[in-house]
Amino acid sequence: MEKFLGIDVGGTNVKFGCVGTDGKISKKKKFKTADLGTGSDFLPSFLELIRKQIDESCKVDKIGLGIPGTLTKDRRVILETPNVAQLNGLHLMDSLQEMFPNKIFHLENDANAAALGELYFSPAHLPDNFIFITLGTGIGGAAIIDRQIFKGGDGNSMEVGHIISSYGTTIEQKIGKKGLVNLTYSELSRYTGATALTENFPLTSKNLEKAAENGDELAIKVFSEVGTILGEALVSIIRILDIKTVVIGGGVADNYDNLVKSMHQSLEKYLTPYYLKDINIQKASLGNDAGIIGAASLGFID
Repeated sequence: MEKFLGIDVGGTNVKFGCVGTDGKISKKKKFKTADLGTGSDFLPSFLELIRKQIDESCKVDKIGLGIPGTLTKDRRVILETPNVAQLNGLHLMDSLQEMFPNKIFHLENDANAAALGELYFSPAHLPDNFIFITLGTGIGGAAIIDRQIFKGGDGNSMEVGHIISSYGTTIEQKIGKKGLVNLTYSELSRYTGATALTENFPLTSKNLEKAAENGDELAIKVFSEVGTILGEALVSIIRILDIKTVVIGGGVADNYDNLVKSMHQSLEKYLTPYYLKDINIQKASLGNDAGIIGAASLGFID
């Protein structure tokens, strides 16, 4: 069985994994992004780390990288990565091909890569056209159309986190991880019931997620509001792309059951029967491995 190396580059960690054509991961490793240095130190350290993984862990010919940010249309230069500033402006593909002339590399936005991984490996057998949303530190998006990544005019479509929601704020500002905390404080100021979430308790998105999983009514209320906001954004995306299947992934999607009802209420409020009769919203299947598997699946393109 042929294997591919998937590299998921994030603001906190860089994850590596060998992925077979069956979508199964072996030899998964994780490294702190900050340990690779900053400024001019970052690229040599990153390239050396990739070399070690190729030589010692995953002897492959095809390597895929998922990057959180915008890229040139030819997928050779990283333009903007808000959470990994060390990558901004890097001609990464030139450096990779100079150091590894006999290897094949693919570079892609991480949400696009994760969507491709879902296309190939979701047990739900997704259709050829679907929208993919990631709920995490930020809000990412992708679209698969005719089994291909939809890249848009200049290569960076589906930046859905920047859709304006209300009062000049984006949905990322509202329901990204920082937004979740702000939303909790707002709900807490007028909530009179019992809750584990208090102003004296460290209010983080992770604690909010745990509280919701434990049945905390205020936390569940917050995620219901998340569902409403997400549903309203999806109305625009669905109408523009005319795609009725939506896959929702990312860490916040672990609370999918607490947001799905209000999300559907938004869809039913604003979409017509043409869209609603075929609407299909489902949770992503690859979980925390979506980044690695998605990056590796870029190698299947050849």
